[in-house]
Amino acid sequence: MSLDALRLEVPDLIEDRPESILAELAERLAEARKVSAETGLRDILALLFRLNRCNLTLLERQRTLQSFSVEYQFYSKAFQSNKTPTALFIRLNHEMATGFKRLLLQILQGRNPSRPHLAWCLYMAVHFLAHSMLRHYQIYQEPPPSMWRDSHLLYWIGEHQNCLDELIAAAFIPTPANTLRGLYQQMLLLALSNPFHLADGEAFELFGALAPIAALGRLLPWDSEDESDGPVVDLGESEPCLSPNQKVTSSAEHLRRFELGALLVALHEPAPLQSKAQHALLENVRPHWLGRMQRQHERSETNGSCNLIIGLGDVHKHLMGNPVEQSSVQMLDSSAGGTCVLCNGDQGSELLVGQLLLLLGGNGTSTLAMVRWRHLNSEGLHLGLRYLKGLPRPIWLRRAPGTQARPAVLQSTPEAGNTWQHGLWLPVDQFGEGESLWLQLISVNSQTVIKLPAASLTTPCVSRHPLTLA
Repeated sequence: MSLDALRLEVPDLIEDRPESILAELAERLAEARKVSAETGLRDILALLFRLNRCNLTLLERQRTLQSFSVEYQFYSKAFQSNKTPTALFIRLNHEMATGFKRLLLQILQGRNPSRPHLAWCLYMAVHFLAHSMLRHYQIYQEPPPSMWRDSHLLYWIGEHQNCLDELIAAAFIPTPANTLRGLYQQMLLLALSNPFHLADGEAFELFGALAPIAALGRLLPWDSEDESDGPVVDLGESEPCLSPNQKVTSSAEHLRRFELGALLVALHEPAPLQSKAQHALLENVRPHWLGRMQRQHERSETNGSCNLIIGLGDVHKHLMGNPVEQSSVQMLDSSAGGTCVLCNGDQGSELLVGQLLLLLGGNGTSTLAMVRWRHLNSEGLHLGLRYLKGLPRPIWLRRAPGTQARPAVLQSTPEAGNTWQHGLWLPVDQFGEGESLWLQLISVNSQTVIKLPAASLTTPCVSRHPLTLA
């Protein structure tokens, strides 16, 4: 790979310098803010799309992109935290990255580009690629391969131009790392964190949590005799890292080993600005960075259909014998531990990671399950379901006899010695740890007083509490 061989993905220039647009740009951007957010976003996207395909001088393009960066920050406020990004906003990220890639090519064609100027442009191009990929992960879609190819190329330029550690001030949300090295590795770590297993909003939260520590990792030159555990990055490929079992075929010039040692140590150091939720999230995804989350059960392909009952409330009603809405899905593969199913893409709002389900087989069997991961593509919404083994039974919980009954599900699993292990499934945060509750099985008139133990599993939808019953 050489600088002359770089092929960043940028559209062809199809229009000469648009005098009228440049003269009226500030006014048109201001007008876009006066209409609805969706209309304004569409208007500025159309402007940027056209300008990215126009012949502009380096200074004109730079000033134009700086203006659009301000507008980007304005429109991005609507998609902070767990707000699902729209297709228009994802496209705006892509066009911003396109603009800065075009500017970078103009800078590189100059005779003596300054290092700070080059570092800033590289950073901004990688930043908008990173945000574009983040937004794809937020809607459980794989980013286009070209994004990874361009990201690797931009890192390679920064490496050869000694720009990786130039400090850049960028006031974006979620917070990006403040160097090109940190930002690029922030992207790699997000991709290595098994993002399709994250709950809604966690990809956004994780990206920000990685910002202070991402630069502590190092992409080291490839050494075929190095047997350390770090992921391998091929800068000539269109994927973040090689899979653990993938054979290395590229030349050493293109290969880097992602050394995570210092970063892993930093996870256990005091971080006053890090929230408890961010710390827990980092600890949860850390095993994925070293490829240690391997599948426990071998899966086999399956060609059949089944029905899902979605959510604890409807599961409880069905177990009570009441009619509830069922969703038909196609089973793709299965194992002793779970199954992969395909359903309609428009069901994503209900089928969240961590949602409790009841899977109904064609032979009358029913299995309690939980959504472990999601992935949306042209075929539909793919779901990875984990089986929750045991007998599910509907129960009622009350804070006192005669008060309002709350639905819950008791999951009972036989153990050796004629004993049972019980797990109580509740809507998340409905009751507090240590609270005294009256438990009533549907087929029993009497009630049992329990003290709610700490949850052994908590998701955004439900929590499971271990119980010992006489």
